[in-house]
Amino acid sequence: MTYDVHIIGGGLAGCEAAWQLAQHGYRVRLSEMRGSGDMTPAHQTDGLAELVCSNSFRSDDDERNAVGLLHHEMRRLDSLVMRAGEAARVPAGSAMAVDRDVFSAGVERALAEHPNVTVVRERIDELPAAGMTIVSTGPLTAQALAESVVRATGQDRLAFFDAIAPIVHRDSIDMDVAWFQSRWNKGDGKDYINCPMTKEQYLAFHQGLIDGEKIAFKEWEADTPYFEGCMPIEVMASRGVDTLRFGPMKPVGLDNPRDTTPEFPQGRWPHAVVQLRQDNKLGTLWNMVGFQTKLKHGAQVELFRTIPGLENAEFARLGGLHRNTFLNSPLVLDRQLRLKGGEHVRFAGQITGCEGYVESSAVGIMAGLMAAAELGGETWTAPPPSTAMGALLSHITGDAEAETFQPMNVNFGLFPPLHDIKKKARKEAYAERGKAEFGAWLATLDRVPA
Repeated sequence: MTYDVHIIGGGLAGCEAAWQLAQHGYRVRLSEMRGSGDMTPAHQTDGLAELVCSNSFRSDDDERNAVGLLHHEMRRLDSLVMRAGEAARVPAGSAMAVDRDVFSAGVERALAEHPNVTVVRERIDELPAAGMTIVSTGPLTAQALAESVVRATGQDRLAFFDAIAPIVHRDSIDMDVAWFQSRWNKGDGKDYINCPMTKEQYLAFHQGLIDGEKIAFKEWEADTPYFEGCMPIEVMASRGVDTLRFGPMKPVGLDNPRDTTPEFPQGRWPHAVVQLRQDNKLGTLWNMVGFQTKLKHGAQVELFRTIPGLENAEFARLGGLHRNTFLNSPLVLDRQLRLKGGEHVRFAGQITGCEGYVESSAVGIMAGLMAAAELGGETWTAPPPSTAMGALLSHITGDAEAETFQPMNVNFGLFPPLHDIKKKARKEAYAERGKAEFGAWLATLDRVPA
């Protein structure tokens, strides 16, 4: 078979990329190792676009929710995932949930029936040396291919253990309690937001870490060792009551300007400090330094809102720690998801550092459209960063800090901020702006889906 693009990986992103290219008239070879005698530790079937975890695509509210806005944009681009999702939809209130078997079968049938798509059950162990390629092998990329990616990108550019610290929306932090300061006043003085704790608060927090309900490791994660640099905070807490005070919650060099006495005219060190570091260039998202954790999400929200200054914290992402494979995309990919130094290879889906079913699908759509534009000799212009797709692409390919880059769900913290709108109306304003600017961008495309 002759083909224009080779897509490696038949998950959500790979299927979306194949659909977009096929709909634009290009021939696709879609390689999927499941069904060839190989299986990942997480999948249960050999069906394309199998939903491994939840059956939910989360909120379908496109009026005030970032993921709902992403649904809206995907539908406007003739998303195969949205098509199949509607056909497989089950009751879930304002969320979009599907019968996972019906959904997978619908995606596979659409691609199998398309004259421009050939699905081949085969394992690919090496990045192709030539020919337009999209790699969408997901967070459990097979070892041989992962090693090939390491050789192409550098040993430090691919993560196999995903240590995720919570990320907080900046406008939900109480700055009447917290303050800006770098330790010993190094840097420009606003590199960190500091949340102080008294001894009593710290001891209660420490006990909460010990007692909090944790997520068990999955079978394929169990043998992955902890690294000292990504130790779960509750594991550190178990090593001794003061371990955190000599680690990520170290207070030395941080003078609380709101806690002064005659003995400490410039303020005094709190008993412990939780530090947050800016996580995106917009300054809308702040990372809780050293707070990777296996606490269940509900336990995280309850405990972390006991931290002074974070009582009303809104989380763009909660913490986690699990085996994963993802690129440090801001370092290794260009703005069109191409591998720097190997521009015939694009990456799509979770391996790029997006998190979630629809986010992976959306990046697959964009990779397919980028490839179609390149094949057609057209210039690809990315959606504006005020759209859900544009914000997600900006995070992956440059707006995130490479040093702290971690997988991320779409959220309004990735969008250019709106300053002159009251907080209660801000989500609606983000969605309204995003829809308008996505529509304007769509009108500039040479070929728009029917």
